[in-house]
Amino acid sequence: MLKNLLVHIPSERMIRPVVDGAISLAASRSAHLDAISCGYETVNMGLAVEAGGAAVATAFEVEHESAMARANAALAVFEAEARNAGIAYNLRAIAGLPVDAAAMVGASARLHDLTIVQQPEPGRDTFDDIMPTEILFQSGGPVLFVPYTHKGPLVPKRIGIAWDGSRLAARALRDAAPFLNHAKSITIISVNGDEAPEDASATALAAHLARRGLPARTERLSADRSEIQPTILSIAADDGLDLIVMGGYGHSRFQERILGGVTRGMLQAMTVPTLMSH
Repeated sequence: MLKNLLVHIPSERMIRPVVDGAISLAASRSAHLDAISCGYETVNMGLAVEAGGAAVATAFEVEHESAMARANAALAVFEAEARNAGIAYNLRAIAGLPVDAAAMVGASARLHDLTIVQQPEPGRDTFDDIMPTEILFQSGGPVLFVPYTHKGPLVPKRIGIAWDGSRLAARALRDAAPFLNHAKSITIISVNGDEAPEDASATALAAHLARRGLPARTERLSADRSEIQPTILSIAADDGLDLIVMGGYGHSRFQERILGGVTRGMLQAMTVPTLMSH
């Protein structure tokens, strides 16, 4: 069930795609929607220290107030739309250093059925572009990425499952159950499917879904590693999909988030809302 949703509202970039998508999803499921926005503090410690103790305190206070103002301004846009839609919602503005803000949002996401974020936007120099990936790594649950080009409501009916038989693909499949149960059509996207374990093949998945009353058709294709992500998006366009379900591959190394190639490519070029689980 999707009854307790969280949406991250950027404070340093456009927000309409994720606002419209999250509110429409909450409305369609009669779900409660918590909105959180972060203002990022970036005080220049070197200059502040040189100016003396009192100046340090003043600089931090001014930066904190400015960061909170950015977060509250973003939430004000969300609140106007949420009130008009008649959904149940809460607002939370936070301010802090980027690493602390990410930890707070990641912790909050752990007690929600789904977290909704906006796809990072190439060429933007803002931590709002890094936050979605941080949430994917830290939340421990499904994250729905809304493309920054998305317009209008988000009520997925034609769903594609990017399936390779892996543990992460299986995790995403289970996390997507609330969407799959309401789908009009399901497409299993199997790229290089002969590499999947026999017991977790695309054929086995189709049989599994059929037993749940969810008939699915399977698209089987072969592609070089570098072409897997474009192939998935090509199928999504051909089939008119409005949601892709896939594992979010990657790992942490010395506090650095290393994304898998297909996951990284999807985050850079997604044209369809995408549910990922890590």
